[in-house]
Amino acid sequence: MQKFATMSLHDQVDEIAPDGAEIRLLSRIHGGSVCHCTLAAGVTSRAVRHKSVEEIWYFLNGEGEIWRRLSGHESIAAVRPGVCLTLPPGTHFQFRNTGTGPLSFLCVTIPPWPGKKEAVRVKDYWV
Repeated sequence: MQKFATMSLHDQVDEIAPDGAEIRLLSRIHGGSVCHCTLAAGVTSRAVRHKSVEEIWYFLNGEGEIWRRLSGHESIAAVRPGVCLTLPPGTHFQFRNTGTGPLSFLCVTIPPWPGKKEAVRVKDYWV
């Protein structure tokens, strides 16, 4: 039998993502997981792609940009509170904080994040 889970966002960082973002773990179920991600002001992530997971990001605070490339399609999108975006499996992506405060978002991963070997480093769009 599956149990209920109730979590609160905590101050301490659980881990640093392969792209460089601070990760605070929230809930995990059979089909997916969710975490809170933060990128400090003026910071640009490392570009990566995921082997098998897809993600949905919902931005809570800050300002920034995300670069995405998949199957010959490439785009840059502005991100700010209220923006929601998707990262299908295999998407090359890199994001940066262009604001003066933290850039934070919720990240839903489907299926749940399998571990650090899931992310593969790719060529940076922004240096």
